[in-house]
Amino acid sequence: MKTVIISNRLPVKIIEENNQYTFIPSEGGLATGLGDVYKTGNSIWVGWPGIEVPDDRQQEVTEKLQELNLYPVFLTQEEINLYYEGFSNEVLWPVFHYLVTYAHYEQSYWDCYKSVNEKFAKSAMQVLNRRDKIWIQDYQLLLLPGILREKLPNATIGFFQHIPFPSYEIFRLIPWREELLNGLIGSDLIGFHTYDDVRHFISTATRLLPVNSSSNVLSSNERQIVIEAFPMGIDYDKFSSLTLTEKVKKEIDYFGNGKEDMKIILSIDRLDYSKGILERLKALELLLQMHPEFIGKIELFMIVVPSRDTVPQYSELRDQIDQFVGNLNARYRSMNWIPVNYFYRSFPIEVLSALYASADICLVTPMRDGMNLVSKEYVASRNNEDGVLILSEMAGASKELTDALVVNPNNLGDIMEAIVTALKMPSEEQQQRMKAMRAIVEKFNVKHWVNNFILRLNEVKDSQKSLQTKHAVNAVNEVIAAKYAETNDRVLFLDYDGTLVDFTGNIDDASPDDELYDLIENLTLDAANKVVIISGRRHETLESWFGHLKVDLIAEHGAWQKAQQDKWNCLPLLTDQWKSEIRALLETYTDRTPGSFIEEKSYSLVWHYRKAEEGLGDLRANEIVSHMKILAADKGLQLMPGNKVIEFKNIEVNKGKAALNWLYGKYPDFIIALGDDHTDEDIFKALPEDAITVKVGNNLSEAKYYLNDYKEVRKLLWSLVKEEFVERD
Repeated sequence: MKTVIISNRLPVKIIEENNQYTFIPSEGGLATGLGDVYKTGNSIWVGWPGIEVPDDRQQEVTEKLQELNLYPVFLTQEEINLYYEGFSNEVLWPVFHYLVTYAHYEQSYWDCYKSVNEKFAKSAMQVLNRRDKIWIQDYQLLLLPGILREKLPNATIGFFQHIPFPSYEIFRLIPWREELLNGLIGSDLIGFHTYDDVRHFISTATRLLPVNSSSNVLSSNERQIVIEAFPMGIDYDKFSSLTLTEKVKKEIDYFGNGKEDMKIILSIDRLDYSKGILERLKALELLLQMHPEFIGKIELFMIVVPSRDTVPQYSELRDQIDQFVGNLNARYRSMNWIPVNYFYRSFPIEVLSALYASADICLVTPMRDGMNLVSKEYVASRNNEDGVLILSEMAGASKELTDALVVNPNNLGDIMEAIVTALKMPSEEQQQRMKAMRAIVEKFNVKHWVNNFILRLNEVKDSQKSLQTKHAVNAVNEVIAAKYAETNDRVLFLDYDGTLVDFTGNIDDASPDDELYDLIENLTLDAANKVVIISGRRHETLESWFGHLKVDLIAEHGAWQKAQQDKWNCLPLLTDQWKSEIRALLETYTDRTPGSFIEEKSYSLVWHYRKAEEGLGDLRANEIVSHMKILAADKGLQLMPGNKVIEFKNIEVNKGKAALNWLYGKYPDFIIALGDDHTDEDIFKALPEDAITVKVGNNLSEAKYYLNDYKEVRKLLWSLVKEEFVERD
């Protein structure tokens, strides 16, 4: 078993000189972070090598990469233009960073994005074995988990997204939104940097796909997908120890020469419209206008690393930055001082380390950022535990580095005030804040991030497997059928809504269909079987649907009971005087929740919200539970949340008691109970140990087994009937 990492780029760069290929390690955060994983053991990293390799040389490159535990996906220039530059960076990047006006929804981009994701899957299949762990990285490969899931249904697949995940309102603008989500939920574990992204993803998935969520777990068909936050760290030791090397010490001395009384502000970014570079410059301009006492006393060292400057938006942004810096410097400079030292280039890591170690303030104010590792690199480099970090609240890092000066990147006054506070901050306070941040960056380093993710992926897979063993199909079905065949006094307790039929928006539409009547008649044909339909429905409804069949009926969770061909009996000593007060309160919620309504039964009131707007219904249901729980208990009522319903009923009434009451004096040798919600748990708990209990839906339950939906329930029941015919023959 090995770990197979798949990302858009391999962690090496290929350089071609004199018709020879050489490989140099990449400096990216991901390459460093996952370096240990793919270099140790028998792990492999699959990705694009970074240049177009002609067909006749692909074998040579594959062999050279193999020595480094790497496996290439070869892409043509056109694929790079459409899949990477096109869909990834002109649809997903702007939308995920909330800059929807920059998005271009081109069909050709999407077609190519799909085919390249297929290409990645094809390459991965060359190195994958059945039991391997797969870890897919980032937004360029959103479809890959789904494609690999189809090819390897039992694979262990993790996905991590390194950029933000937008809210539902933003994500739904993408024309291919369902396809992207379906690709992602091929994973077993989906990781984001922050809990905000987790929430956005769950709310988006539950609104756009037929999946259910329970806290941070999505249920889709037979699988559970866990969504969690794993804040990514950096290699703390590397940045902390770099400042102690001779090379960096030289750079620090060279850099500090003649700047002894100058306060240095540092800003490092890739050229991108999500980084807030212009806003930062405007905040500095505002500072020089409002606080002229700092003229000649502060310098901003601004490094902008070139990126995609052939794209119009990026070249335009670069021109605006050039122009702004030029104007600002021209206006404020003196013979021996300029406010902004601007570098449009990348620097070796030793120079960056020297800058981190020398800067009094690090200014990190992106408009949106998944994590932002510059802030953590600055903190790790401050071995003297001084310096001030100014951090945008829109960067994932702000959730961890709470001792930074956190600012709203759109508020220029806010950024300016933070710079002033930083410039005036006493050294004791600097030490106190920096110490706390260094402890966090050291503890939650990149190894911690990797280990956490892999550990959680294993846990998720284990819990899926334990659920599989409870899934009442195939092997388990045979066990149930065998027991059924060798017994001759059987009782079947069957819930109705969600168990024998699917839920409908309108409760009156869920009447039995011909197949269900046929199934029940087949079950009752066998004299050994007693079928008991036990439901929360009103007794009049059950009478009209099933009164003509040879079944016993238990209605309204046990308030009413009827043996076949007999008359209905109600539980003695029940009162319904509590109804008027509870109904009056429920009506106030109904008035505030379009689509909700109240259903009255003999001894219970039900608040339905299946037709209410997604989210609003759940919100109101939570309000009802928290506001009316104590009142219900005082009145001797039970408050029961169910599937898009909340029911208030007399505490004496519950399906468990009703089932035991029905069984009193009877000694069947086969008992099976099937149900789908909270109210059915009472039956599962109450029945004897040797009873077969089956929950419909794969969430936590007292039941021994589970089935996914009413279709699987019918399939199971039909198999019992057919088994019986086979036995008789």
